Amino acid sequence: MKKKIYIEGMVCDHCKKSVEETLKKLSEITEVKVDLNRKMAEVELRTSMDDRKIKEAIEEIGYEVRKIEND
Repeated sequence: MKKKIYIEGMVCDHCKKSVEETLKKLSEITEVKVDLNRKMAEVELRTSMDDRKIKEAIEEIGYEVRKIEND
Protein backbone atom coordinates (compact mmCIF):
# COMPACT_ATOMS: atom_id res chain seq x y z
CA MET A 1 0.00 0.00 0.00
CA LYS A 2 1.21 3.49 -0.86
CA LYS A 3 0.15 6.91 0.39
CA LYS A 4 0.81 10.48 -0.71
CA ILE A 5 1.08 13.01 2.08
CA TYR A 6 0.79 16.71 1.22
CA ILE A 7 2.77 18.80 3.72
CA GLU A 8 2.94 22.56 4.31
CA GLY A 9 5.92 24.26 5.91
CA MET A 10 8.85 22.43 4.33
CA VAL A 11 11.23 25.04 2.91
CA CYS A 12 14.73 23.52 2.92
CA ASP A 13 16.71 20.27 2.88
CA HIS A 14 16.73 20.21 6.68
CA CYS A 15 12.90 20.21 6.65
CA LYS A 16 12.91 17.41 4.09
CA LYS A 17 15.30 15.33 6.18
CA SER A 18 13.26 15.89 9.36
CA VAL A 19 10.09 14.65 7.69
CA GLU A 20 11.90 11.64 6.17
CA GLU A 21 13.40 10.64 9.52
CA THR A 22 10.08 11.05 11.33
CA LEU A 23 8.20 8.89 8.83
CA LYS A 24 10.91 6.21 8.82
CA LYS A 25 10.44 5.81 12.59
CA LEU A 26 6.87 4.58 12.07
CA SER A 27 7.07 0.79 12.04
CA GLU A 28 4.40 0.32 9.36
CA ILE A 29 6.31 2.43 6.81
CA THR A 30 8.94 0.64 4.71
CA GLU A 31 9.94 3.34 2.23
CA VAL A 32 9.86 7.16 2.25
CA LYS A 33 10.42 9.69 -0.53
CA VAL A 34 10.00 13.39 0.25
CA ASP A 35 9.73 15.89 -2.60
CA LEU A 36 10.47 19.39 -1.32
CA ASN A 37 9.34 21.12 -4.55
CA ARG A 38 5.96 19.37 -4.63
CA LYS A 39 5.59 19.67 -0.83
CA MET A 40 4.73 16.03 -0.48
CA ALA A 41 5.94 12.69 0.78
CA GLU A 42 5.27 9.30 -0.75
CA VAL A 43 5.38 6.34 1.59
CA GLU A 44 5.07 2.61 1.18
CA LEU A 45 3.52 0.63 4.01
CA ARG A 46 3.91 -3.01 5.01
CA THR A 47 0.44 -3.01 6.64
CA SER A 48 -2.52 -0.66 6.74
CA MET A 49 -2.18 2.33 9.02
CA ASP A 50 -4.50 5.01 10.35
CA ASP A 51 -3.82 8.33 8.60
CA ARG A 52 -4.13 10.11 11.96
CA LYS A 53 -0.91 8.43 13.14
CA ILE A 54 0.99 9.83 10.14
CA LYS A 55 -0.59 13.27 10.58
CA GLU A 56 0.24 13.42 14.28
CA ALA A 57 3.88 12.39 13.72
CA ILE A 58 4.43 15.11 11.10
CA GLU A 59 2.56 17.80 13.02
CA GLU A 60 4.57 17.00 16.17
CA ILE A 61 7.71 18.23 14.40
CA GLY A 62 6.05 21.47 13.26
CA TYR A 63 4.63 20.86 9.79
CA GLU A 64 1.02 20.85 8.60
CA VAL A 65 -0.51 17.88 6.80
CA ARG A 66 -2.98 19.20 4.23
CA LYS A 67 -4.12 15.89 2.78
CA ILE A 68 -3.32 12.18 2.71
CA GLU A 69 -4.27 10.09 -0.33
CA ASN A 70 -4.11 6.36 -0.87
CA ASP A 71 -2.19 5.67 -4.04
